[in-house]
Amino acid sequence: METSEWYSINNVDELDTPALVVYPDRVKYNIGLVKTMIDDVNRLRPHVKTHKSIDVSLLMIQAGIQKFKCATIAEAEMLGIAKAPDVLLAYQPTGPKLKRFVQLIKAYSQTKYSCLVDNEDTAQSISAEAVKNNIKIAVYIDLNVGMNRTGIAAGADALDLYTTCLSLPGLAFKGLHAYDGHIHDSDYAIRQKRSGESMGPVFKLIDDIAAKGYPQPVIIAGGSPTFPIISKIKDVECSPGTFAYWDKGYQQAFPEQPFHTAALIVARIISLPEEGKICIDLGHKSVSAENELAKRVYFLNAPELKFVSQSEEHLVADAGKNHQYKIGDILYGLPYHVCPSVALYERAITIENKVVTGEWKTTARDRKITI
Repeated sequence: METSEWYSINNVDELDTPALVVYPDRVKYNIGLVKTMIDDVNRLRPHVKTHKSIDVSLLMIQAGIQKFKCATIAEAEMLGIAKAPDVLLAYQPTGPKLKRFVQLIKAYSQTKYSCLVDNEDTAQSISAEAVKNNIKIAVYIDLNVGMNRTGIAAGADALDLYTTCLSLPGLAFKGLHAYDGHIHDSDYAIRQKRSGESMGPVFKLIDDIAAKGYPQPVIIAGGSPTFPIISKIKDVECSPGTFAYWDKGYQQAFPEQPFHTAALIVARIISLPEEGKICIDLGHKSVSAENELAKRVYFLNAPELKFVSQSEEHLVADAGKNHQYKIGDILYGLPYHVCPSVALYERAITIENKVVTGEWKTTARDRKITI
């Protein structure tokens, strides 16, 4: 079992496990790096779903990033608490969520909030709620560019919705949102080709909008996999998110993005149930479990382990006959999918100069902060 230079914690014996740990210096490096990958920091609109942390949000704001994207009211409120200047709720609010969104706009007036819409009925509902509250709600049309999850196709119907949004009272129309989460090919050339195909109808729609003499819309597009591609398109805002912490999955798939892995899950061996087998305190409740068993966590100091089973609180691994592992041994786990893994922890323990120094609350892990 090897110990690496960067991730080992000198006072790890004081740390109960499983624990989410973050390395602030590596997070700051990633924030600095993402700024070098685009021609204008004002085109960055990072998603906060990965870290859900006021501390990380503040590091980005201090680095000059002014625009953000989020998916929940709690994430939007967290950004309001951090005094983020511009926040897109990349979600179409309906029912109680729309009322909460209005409360949010009123409570954090220093933050300019916006949301998504993909149909006329919802646009009408948002408009009515805005008028009732004597406010303007900024909206972006959510375009379906191939993910087939939400959004409207970038064609005639989208142009009609654009016209409707411009005419409705209470709405401040901002632009178009095109998330391409279905594109995550590891081959950069294939990813580039698919990205171009998905964005083609968007640019056709923009031309149609211009032909009618309407104002030029703001375009928000892409996620982490296509960030290096979308970042080269003039004037388009980009929304990478995972870069703050990075993970094993993206490290393997997208080597052209040299971000540092900055968040780990520290675990302990808690039992030696039979010859060759070890049991680790890292169950479903401690690391994202949507992938196959072999692709949930990668132990940096025990890469040879082969996982046998996982339950709510336990992970059983085959360490081979005559292994040297002992009960109490520490394992440093790099999640394959960091975003849902972080959401399993109410706090991230900060590690600086190889020692525990404090914690960053995973503030937006909760569905509700105050609103």
